[in-house]
Amino acid sequence: MKHIVRVVFIIFLILGNCSVLSAQKSNYAWAFGDSAGIDFTNLSNPQPIETGMRSRGSCVSIADTSGNLLFYANTRASLPGYTTKVYNKLNQEMSNGYNVAGRGWYKELLIIPMPDNFNKYYLFTLSISTIIGLYYSVVDMSLNNGLGDVIVKNVKLHGVWMADCINAIKHANGRDWWIFMRTTQNNYDDKYYKYLVTPFGIDSLPAQQIGTGSGTGFIEFKWNKNGDRLAMVNFDGLIELYDFDRCSGMLSNPVTIRQQVMVSPVPSINFCEFSASGNFLYVSANPGQPDSSRLIQIDLRNYPNNITQDTLWATFEPKYTAGALKRGPDDKIYFSCAYVGSTGNNYPYADTMYNQYNMNLGVINSPDSLGLACDFQPWSFYLGGKRTYWGLPNNPDYDMGPVVGSICDSLSTGIASINDTKGVIQKVFPNPNSGAFYLELKQTFMEEVYAELYSLQGQLCARQLLDNTHYTTAIRFDAVQAGVYILKLRSPNSNLGTMKVIITK
Repeated sequence: MKHIVRVVFIIFLILGNCSVLSAQKSNYAWAFGDSAGIDFTNLSNPQPIETGMRSRGSCVSIADTSGNLLFYANTRASLPGYTTKVYNKLNQEMSNGYNVAGRGWYKELLIIPMPDNFNKYYLFTLSISTIIGLYYSVVDMSLNNGLGDVIVKNVKLHGVWMADCINAIKHANGRDWWIFMRTTQNNYDDKYYKYLVTPFGIDSLPAQQIGTGSGTGFIEFKWNKNGDRLAMVNFDGLIELYDFDRCSGMLSNPVTIRQQVMVSPVPSINFCEFSASGNFLYVSANPGQPDSSRLIQIDLRNYPNNITQDTLWATFEPKYTAGALKRGPDDKIYFSCAYVGSTGNNYPYADTMYNQYNMNLGVINSPDSLGLACDFQPWSFYLGGKRTYWGLPNNPDYDMGPVVGSICDSLSTGIASINDTKGVIQKVFPNPNSGAFYLELKQTFMEEVYAELYSLQGQLCARQLLDNTHYTTAIRFDAVQAGVYILKLRSPNSNLGTMKVIITK
């Protein structure tokens, strides 16, 4: 009886100390364009900020959990050669933040927090011209009194010639990350390339060929806020949607909303963004005369049937061209247009080239409303005297949580749905235990399999390589403290099962 009471006490003690995390704010500081930025810490009244950014397109930024800017990066920082530069929160070049791989297009950069490490970040750079391939560098924010240092630089992951697009989404466990890129018909095999970022490193996964082949290297894809749907657009006018499984990283059920046009004049769709509910998709286009730029709303409320499109805004002015769309932390969608002028070459802007078109962003104030009710206001967000080009930060949803109850949500604090009866774990016995127990499996394996023990907060506490030729294996996690844990069975390429384990001392 005393033993049972002790176990119950441990469970309640742990659950009592596990408060629900408040919403994080890692996407609350944007840096982009010509020294422009936005501070979203006051969601009802975002404020322009000054940055050291000098980019016409590719840029990324990340904030701490309070919304304070940590660091940022952009391409086209120097030419020729490696062109990406990393800046600290004081708008200075970060230590070793020069000569980072990258080139100078629009969607080549990505910052991913290193799982289970609060101080280190991966900076992925996709170079699509001259220095071909995917690279990563590592930023350690614990160094230089919190200003950071690039401690690893330009590690090459592959040399495949990719399209101008890289993006990421949280794994269903709410900790790991899926990294996605795409090739095209013109430069390689027209597949989605994938990496999985975990506490154990960066794993390359099999590429997936699905959907319509892209005839251009200018592509963008975005996930909706729930993470279960992906939109892909390209310069030739293709608009395509897929279902997405955050557990497996697999795309499925492609639906083509608009076919690509590979003859002149092309529709030139450059960027896209979902409304917060996912009921509407917005795309920006530069189809040439008679309209220089357009903003289009696509109604997905009856998806995949009865999908409608509506041009919300079109301009006959050739002076400015439509750029990036990005949903902010306030769920408004921000729209950047670059000023071109009569010369057609706007980068870098002349010192005298300041006007309402490059000193303001457009804003879709109510993106989940149909038609004009979405309240699109062009050039309505003043950037405090700073200027924008086509790009906005290519930041993923850093604060996306786990898919609670999913088969691969082994890190959720909701312990009632942890045990995975569909996995390969037959049982754990005894349970509760002192850290020494037996793991009985439904099958054996030819590959390496690890038993991993996680806290309810997702921290890896212990790891043991299994004798995978036997159905029953003795596990010893003697150094682990008393508590409720998640036992996760993992092979190099997949999660094989989860089970709740109670350890008493």
